[in-house]
Amino acid sequence: MSWKLSLQERQKIVLATSSNKGLPHAIVVLSLGLVDEKLLVGACLMKTSLKNIKENGKVSIAVMNSNEYYRIEGKAKIYSSGKYFDEAYKKSNPPMPKAAILITIREVFDLDKQKKVF
Repeated sequence: MSWKLSLQERQKIVLATSSNKGLPHAIVVLSLGLVDEKLLVGACLMKTSLKNIKENGKVSIAVMNSNEYYRIEGKAKIYSSGKYFDEAYKKSNPPMPKAAILITIREVFDLDKQKKVF
């Protein structure tokens, strides 16, 4: 299977961020799928994650698909209007997102095979 299947719409993923002081923060979110080869997530009830993304944009994601596990590293950007926000809003169920998070995927690591796959 492909790591991209783990990011299909409505898949549960773990989104980890950190503050500029290095304080980690992780939450479970629903993937809204890949848009323009980037991962889309709706920011519905997030506070700390949004604050951390605004500070440095670095994210790490843990995903599982069937019996495959991946760690994904990327750079996140927040959109409160425009194409990506509209797409996130359209794909969401209540509570509705106040912003969209678009994550540029920089690296994908297969945790079972212990190797970089993207």
